[in-house]
Amino acid sequence: MQTTSFYPVILSQDVPAASAFFQRHFGFRPMYEADWYVHLQSRTDPGVNMAFVAQDHPTIPAPGRGRMGGVILNFEVEDVEAEYERLASAGLDVALALRDEDFGQRHFILAGPDGVLIDVIRPIPPSPDEVALYAPEALPR
Repeated sequence: MQTTSFYPVILSQDVPAASAFFQRHFGFRPMYEADWYVHLQSRTDPGVNMAFVAQDHPTIPAPGRGRMGGVILNFEVEDVEAEYERLASAGLDVALALRDEDFGQRHFILAGPDGVLIDVIRPIPPSPDEVALYAPEALPR
């Protein structure tokens, strides 16, 4: 398979509200906007995209309608501390406070629309025990 693009499409109870949340807090802009579907693109990186579709839209197969959750969106950033302050100050629901992980992340997690979790991350060097779990080219520095 030759993939030409990859991005998440999230089932949403309220497509306009979900779209507005990611535009306001994460710097996305709409590339296609309908009442049932919105495609967003990062204002700073055209390769970063996401979309929302109404959970009950006829294009969603019956077994998938109304099923949401179980999704974590990762955003790697340069200054995770500044993003934590910005987003927490904006009143977003912090589900996991800023902390360092042995596996090589300084991060925090927000509760977003439609049960989606948003993990904001800056890679950091992992603990010695974790280094062996990485492919050499994927090792955070």
